[in-house]
Amino acid sequence: MNVAPPVDPWLLEKLVCPLTRTPLRWDAERQALVSDAAGLAFPVRDGVPVLLAREAVPL
Repeated sequence: MNVAPPVDPWLLEKLVCPLTRTPLRWDAERQALVSDAAGLAFPVRDGVPVLLAREAVPL
């Protein structure tokens, strides 16, 4: 399942995890931005990444 992220690719290259400051990757299966370093998935709502720790889901 290779679905394009709802986030602009240019923006996706610049986004980092708010906890670890490591790059995020798009996970099409979860429909979320994933921080492998933190073990968290951040939701994307209406094309807007929600990079709040309290909104993240553990992997």
